[in-house]
Amino acid sequence: MSNVMKSDEKKLINQLFWRSFALEGSFNYEKMQALGFAWAMFPAIKLYCKTPQEQVEALKRHTAFFNITPNICTFSLGMAASMEKEYAEKKDMDPSTINAVKVSLMGPLSGIGDSFFWGTFRVIAAGVGISLAQQGSILGPILFLLLFNVPHLIIRYYCTIWGYQLGSKFIQTSYENGLIQHMTKLATVIGLTTVGAMIATMVTFNVGFTAQIGETTLVLQEVFDQIVPKILPLLLTLGAFGAIRKGVKVNTVILAIFAFGLIGTLIGLL
Repeated sequence: MSNVMKSDEKKLINQLFWRSFALEGSFNYEKMQALGFAWAMFPAIKLYCKTPQEQVEALKRHTAFFNITPNICTFSLGMAASMEKEYAEKKDMDPSTINAVKVSLMGPLSGIGDSFFWGTFRVIAAGVGISLAQQGSILGPILFLLLFNVPHLIIRYYCTIWGYQLGSKFIQTSYENGLIQHMTKLATVIGLTTVGAMIATMVTFNVGFTAQIGETTLVLQEVFDQIVPKILPLLLTLGAFGAIRKGVKVNTVILAIFAFGLIGTLIGLL
């Protein structure tokens, strides 16, 4: 793509930028920012997907699990929009590549975004603002908002442009050297590894049942941990995933887990 963008592309960049602020408007623990991302992407979908069926397929692609530092989410939006454009022009492109690249960007970009915005820039802006507020100056909260948000908005806007411009070049180069196929496989491995780590760290399932056998106290949870550490959270996750694949609604699964946890706690099993 030429560095000089067309008028419709400039309009699209602005739409992606402004819509990105609703990224977490429909945040949920099933797909996190996916609905907000799909809504932000809709101008690109309308522009490049000409038939209703193509638009439906694109929306399904962009309602897959997604979570990133909101301040730099526009880089992923811009790149995804550019890749949708490439797919509309080259139907031999595998559309799953679009989501694979999105997923592969979540971790690296979040690492940069969290460290820069939340771990560094917010702390500096808050330090300046608090020092002035303690002196009774109204400039305290004003400077805090300005010092944090002015650079944030500038970076957020230009990330949209960089992502959109890089996307086209990335696709062209990647197809020429065969990198796309390798990246799709790598993104799948990264995604599965991330899910596995999330199960071990975010899913809690401990059995509180104990039994006295002679002078020995049998702690059932220790038995499970000796077999395979974190095996119960894994089995719970696989059970929920299997139920969803069989057509059970997500809300039903959530209510079933809630009821199981409540009853299990009341009877002393959990």
